[in-house]
Amino acid sequence: MEYLDLSFSSPAMNLALDEALLDQADAGELDGALRFWESSSFFVVLGYGNHLHLETRPERCKADAVPILRRCSGGGAVLQGPGCLNYSIVLPIDRFPECEGIVSTNKFIMGRMKEALGSLSSSNVEVRGYTDLCLGAVKFSGNAQRRKKKAVLFHGTMLYQFDLATIPLYLAAPSKQPDYRQGRVHLDFIVNFEAPAEAIRLAIRDRWDADKMRQLDASLYSRVEELFSRCYGLRDWNEKF
Repeated sequence: MEYLDLSFSSPAMNLALDEALLDQADAGELDGALRFWESSSFFVVLGYGNHLHLETRPERCKADAVPILRRCSGGGAVLQGPGCLNYSIVLPIDRFPECEGIVSTNKFIMGRMKEALGSLSSSNVEVRGYTDLCLGAVKFSGNAQRRKKKAVLFHGTMLYQFDLATIPLYLAAPSKQPDYRQGRVHLDFIVNFEAPAEAIRLAIRDRWDADKMRQLDASLYSRVEELFSRCYGLRDWNEKF
């Protein structure tokens, strides 16, 4: 599998690249890819169906110039920034029949991610609430998927050196919570995974046999720019709910 370690300075372009890779795989132009990226600045990203005023603290975000953006996949709102490593896996379904359904995709990919991260931790890494990775009952990784006819995008966050105290400043209590959260506030529910970003990258790459680096070619960049101008860079997209 190919991998990209690529972060744009623009948060919206980072979100657009994930969807551009999915489009390539769906068109049969990509046999599978693993991507890593990390934002150098704080921003909030909503799940596709999230309501901005339910999930975020928009006035505080505006006052502190923290953008609120929207991704193409489901799941809840998260705060991005330094110390939060993102990974994205794009798989063609014909090559990975485990991804034919939503539930089977969750089980397949989360199982592999648990194995990869478990190799770095002295604590038990567990899958909870379908697509959360936890140390015991505290969460360090949230994940979501976007499906097309012939390919799936599965992406998530890995908190490793994140300033956790910033999260309740910009995010409200989630409107939908997994049972295992038991109503806990953000700072009682989340934790940093105690491993360096490079070690996390290597463990995930090894589990997915991603040993060939891919470059950002002109056609992929053109698709990113198109998605940015049509969706991710527009207020109508980011604030539509």
